[in-house]
Amino acid sequence: MSFSFLSASSHALVPYGWDDVWEAEFRPYAESGLVPGRVVRVDRNMCDVFTAEGVVRADTALVMPSDPMRIVCTGDWAAVDPEGGDPRLVRALLPRRTQFVRSTSSKRSEGQVLATNLDHAVICVSLAAELDLGRLERFLSLAWESGAQPLVVLTKADLVPDTTYLLADAEAAAPGVQVVVVSAATGEGLDVVAAVLGGGSAVLLGQSGAGKSTLTNALLGSDVQEVQATRDADGKGRHTTTTRDLVPLPGGGVLIDTPGLRGVGLWDAQSGLTQVFAEIEQLAQDCRFQDCSHQSEPECAVLAALEDGTLTHRRLESYRKLLRENVWIASRTDQRLRAELRREWKQRAAAGREMYERKRGGGGGHRHGRVH
Repeated sequence: MSFSFLSASSHALVPYGWDDVWEAEFRPYAESGLVPGRVVRVDRNMCDVFTAEGVVRADTALVMPSDPMRIVCTGDWAAVDPEGGDPRLVRALLPRRTQFVRSTSSKRSEGQVLATNLDHAVICVSLAAELDLGRLERFLSLAWESGAQPLVVLTKADLVPDTTYLLADAEAAAPGVQVVVVSAATGEGLDVVAAVLGGGSAVLLGQSGAGKSTLTNALLGSDVQEVQATRDADGKGRHTTTTRDLVPLPGGGVLIDTPGLRGVGLWDAQSGLTQVFAEIEQLAQDCRFQDCSHQSEPECAVLAALEDGTLTHRRLESYRKLLRENVWIASRTDQRLRAELRREWKQRAAAGREMYERKRGGGGGHRHGRVH
């Protein structure tokens, strides 16, 4: 990427991810006298924005939409009032290149954007606790869907005598994704992670106790994030990070540390699921029926792979579970799909009642056709 067109004041933003494309998109705002900056922290209706003059405090009231997906988020590039404004206001956000989104736990099933304009989504998994491959696949689906490149980091390797099998299991659950074994205590794997993330924008994701803050401090070479002890009983930790903070890396690029995520609901992650379970999607192309559900159909390539051991039952069940969840979330947010599902459920219920009445009428001795 060439930076020949960058204005002199914008060069200070390059370590934070600024480039010619952002510069071109910002030009109309620059002509209005506004200055560019990257949101490094959000606190209710206020945010901290890194600009050419340093970090400034700005009010987000003017750009707070009714759509929760458009709320100012850590990682956004913003157009801010120039120096001297009191209070300084965020006037606009530049279009996001990527964004990591999960569904909220609310009954409204809204999407929540955790971080934006990312090159890498780093999924931290602690080896001090039992490896939950289903949860890893869930995170990976959202990571792929975000548009960022996933990276899996297995932390706290110093607490495990042999990581060979755990690494193999994680790699099998993350096709096409680099998996790195890391120990902040011994330094193992830190150089690999630093090399991958250097010069780009990355977000750290995972449960509490996954070692995100410890990893952040190790990569920064200083104790920027507070770290609390992990519980011995289950290997989990308390929430140490309470906000999503964007910090510059020593070798260039930025890192966003996030609070531990208890729940990670899928949000419109169909293409992400396709990439996480690429081998199942590939097998499905060889099924006899194009709409094969991989349950009991004849000549099902997926079931054949189960029988010969090339596909595990755990992997297939995880795939089915996440697919069902993704369809359900979509049905709650898409009126058209919701109506289609309602019609389908009514048809199934009607078919079930018809079968029941047939049996009551004496036709139970013979079953005609196949019930789906």
